[in-house]
Amino acid sequence: MVVDDHRLLAEALASALKLRGHRVLAAAAPAAGAADLVIARAPEVCLLGTAAPAEPGVFDPVVKVKRERPQVAVLVLGPVPSPRGIAAAFAAGASGYVRHDERIEGVERAIMKARAGEAAVAPQLLQGAFSELLNPVAQPDDEGQRLLQMLTPREVEVLVRVADGEDTRLIAAGMGIAPSTARTHVQRVLMKLGVGSRLEAAALAARTGLLDRAGPLSGSGSYRETETGPEQ
Repeated sequence: MVVDDHRLLAEALASALKLRGHRVLAAAAPAAGAADLVIARAPEVCLLGTAAPAEPGVFDPVVKVKRERPQVAVLVLGPVPSPRGIAAAFAAGASGYVRHDERIEGVERAIMKARAGEAAVAPQLLQGAFSELLNPVAQPDDEGQRLLQMLTPREVEVLVRVADGEDTRLIAAGMGIAPSTARTHVQRVLMKLGVGSRLEAAALAARTGLLDRAGPLSGSGSYRETETGPEQ
């Protein structure tokens, strides 16, 4: 069973798994109702979506599912988590953590591990978590700084422009790129921040102080690029 508040994501993942021979039910539900859906259906494995693994109480649905249906293996589906995010997911009773941008083969491996009663976390995700734990940043509790470090300089500029209310056309003009390229950058920013809309991205950036750390755009097109130019 795939449960996420973004219906398109839930249905797309369910369809991909069905093509690989799995019996899957997709459902869209806000976090508050996700646990009840899983409890009612009692699937063998559930992929439970979350947008903010660092938020307090975000894994409460996992706790509720495991309390009511301990036989259900719950895999958290979310953005790149902090080490504490991974720890919190397992502490709540999750069988594993799968990133939103994981390949379908990786999702399938996680499901197989969960069904076998094993912990399902991609090796590179664990490696990143251990690396951060062993080499903590100067302000490990600073969510805005953590999010900022996930973005490239170009993506930071895109986020600042999104927060300023610029649409795709204005972003493209301001950065000297094609609208299609600007649209791709915006989608990458949304994915990395684990949000579903530009409004959510702007709100998250403002709430965590990310915009203050990003600073003003230095001149016009501070991170300019060309369609064939190298990545900066």
